[in-house]
Amino acid sequence: IDKDALDVQVKERKIQEAAEKAEHERFARDMKKNDKLMCLLEERQKNEIKDMNRALSEFQKNFQKPETRREFDLNDPQALKKDKPARVSDDDPRCTISGMQKFMGEDLNYDQRMKFQKEQLREWSLQQQKDWKNALADQKLSDDLYDKFRIELDRKIMEEQRKEEESRRAICTATKNFNRIQAAELDHKNELEKAQKIKDDMDEITCLLRGDFLSENPDQAIGPWGKHNVLVNRWKGMNQEQLMAIREFQKEQALEKQRVREQERRRDAEWDRQRLQVARAQLLWERQQQRQNQQQRRDLDVVNAELSQVQKAKNIYLKEEEYSNIPTEEFYAQFNTTTR
Repeated sequence: IDKDALDVQVKERKIQEAAEKAEHERFARDMKKNDKLMCLLEERQKNEIKDMNRALSEFQKNFQKPETRREFDLNDPQALKKDKPARVSDDDPRCTISGMQKFMGEDLNYDQRMKFQKEQLREWSLQQQKDWKNALADQKLSDDLYDKFRIELDRKIMEEQRKEEESRRAICTATKNFNRIQAAELDHKNELEKAQKIKDDMDEITCLLRGDFLSENPDQAIGPWGKHNVLVNRWKGMNQEQLMAIREFQKEQALEKQRVREQERRRDAEWDRQRLQVARAQLLWERQQQRQNQQQRRDLDVVNAELSQVQKAKNIYLKEEEYSNIPTEEFYAQFNTTTR
């Protein structure tokens, strides 16, 4: 059993499991981050709708009261309570000619009354213009605050993406360096083992060729009872047949060792190929993640552009409404259509 090769395989397996675990953790962090971004966007949309409804309610409450309508006196629920008798006294100003309550001839206060009515209309117009200007100023301030918040949110998202990209690049670089160091150490170890084996083989051959074991005559070890009876204290070597058999066996051993080395080389090449495939798959996956991040960014830009178009349409409508005299029901219908 090649214990070193098994240890290398176990070590590489642990490294692969650690990389897969880190990959799963990174996926989990990405999912959490995306969920958090979606929650922030939903919360921002809800707040915008709530602020818009609150502004509409305040505008109706402050600038579209029922008392300010021209036909309010016809639909006033308190009309009967506010009503007075047809005539209170002889100097009652409500006693007109059509009422047949007081006959005074012509209207002598016509000029003063018309002047007072014109002045009153002018004051109402100035007050309405002032209220519209205040409303437009508040709307512009709200839009500026919203734009600042959106820019700050986009900046934070870009910063998070940049940090994530740097972290991923650092992890990839560290993994590549570690794999390169492991391969270099394995190659160096194989070279040292090969050099040591060659040196041991050369030492063994030199010892066999120059030693006393092969230089002396092996026939002196033959005993008196025959060729196969060897004297142990005089035996110095083997004959040519035995040597040839040993050499043949050594050649077989050398071929077997060469075959084992070839198998090890093929196995190492297969491991290198698998490592390259894993690195290529990781690179393809990183490129796919980058394309997904770019697609998410483009989708977010499209949503922001749509929100900006809706906001611009609403501002244009408010500016046109300033110089128009549209009834309240038509204003609601156009505002809801623009919001959708």
